[in-house]
Amino acid sequence: MATLKPFAALRPKPELAAQICELPYDVMSSEEARAMAEGKPLSFLHVSKPEIDLPAGTDMYAPEVYAKGRANFVSLIALGALKQDEKPNFYLYRQIMGDHAQVGLVAAASCEEYLANIIKKHEFTRPDKEDDRVRHIEALNSQTGPVFLTYRAVAAFDAFTAKKIAGTPAVDFTGKDGVRHTSWTISSTEDIRFVEAQFAQIPFLYIADGHHRSAAAGRVFKSRNGAGHSGQFLAVIFPHNQMQILPYNRVLKDLNGLTPEALLQKLAAVFDIQPGGASIPKRKHELELFFGGKWSTLTFKPQFTATNDPIEQLDVTILQKQILAPVFGIDDPRTSKRINFVGGIRGTAELEKLVNSGEYACAFSMFPTSIEDLMSIADAGGIMPPKSTWFEPKLRDAMFCHLI
Repeated sequence: MATLKPFAALRPKPELAAQICELPYDVMSSEEARAMAEGKPLSFLHVSKPEIDLPAGTDMYAPEVYAKGRANFVSLIALGALKQDEKPNFYLYRQIMGDHAQVGLVAAASCEEYLANIIKKHEFTRPDKEDDRVRHIEALNSQTGPVFLTYRAVAAFDAFTAKKIAGTPAVDFTGKDGVRHTSWTISSTEDIRFVEAQFAQIPFLYIADGHHRSAAAGRVFKSRNGAGHSGQFLAVIFPHNQMQILPYNRVLKDLNGLTPEALLQKLAAVFDIQPGGASIPKRKHELELFFGGKWSTLTFKPQFTATNDPIEQLDVTILQKQILAPVFGIDDPRTSKRINFVGGIRGTAELEKLVNSGEYACAFSMFPTSIEDLMSIADAGGIMPPKSTWFEPKLRDAMFCHLI
């Protein structure tokens, strides 16, 4: 069962939400964050990326960075820009990005259930990134960036959600990127009991995005041994059939010493190649290659996809094992400097730009991993290859903060 609890969220004043709420800390560099927050004293980037308020070149993991984040957080509260609700509630959070809409439940999830794998993972985490989030949570005594969870959709809860979002929202604004963010408060005792009962029947939750945040939350909980800790962490939980996964594309620095002719010959051993393709693949096991100023459609030959193993069926797995390692010599994509990853939100024009600039030799445009594949792999206790999924739209930091 999934144990979700209401909590008294620390939230922005509705009329200030557009000025405060920001993209997650990990989708931008310090330089990008500094530019985004310039002239915006209420921007939550001063809390989530506090190095922007210290001299350029400051180690982003230095103690003074976390101290500055806490000072900025306390300042926003003292100004009244962020205010805590008087009682525990659940919340609904809708995002609209173009034609796509998704509505998630904002709740406090269980650290113990995370540690017990009732909240399932599908990625490895990096110790340095975990350490960073642990220090950030400890400095603020709060989780300010939610973990993005999903579950297999339940019709009764979908109907409840649809009814609630027909009411007056608490917060409603559109970001500069055109994504609309709207929230509603679920406060009645009857509604809170209904939500808790619905999720008590759901056997597992799945981490979509936020493995480092959830790992850090678990570590802080364990380190405090239950003292001064609610035992919960901040999460937004979406039904699986509303999730939007974009591709995570690959760009390669060089051809590993191969001539263009030799590269195409090696690719032809793995793919059926159709020159003059589009830039976006249409189905699973189909990729697009940008090379020599042209796109070509690559379709894996059947022998490379003939498996029931959910991990081995992933296009990113097959590409790594059959092409990136043996052909390009990229044995560990986590550490190699000869490969880079481009989130699908940037579009395939970004791939063309990178290759045409001469900085990269070629690019692979991928078909998105499905949410069903993600859940199947998590159910099997498997770990997906790095950079397998890119979820959009991103949850905004400071829409909800959980004081632990």
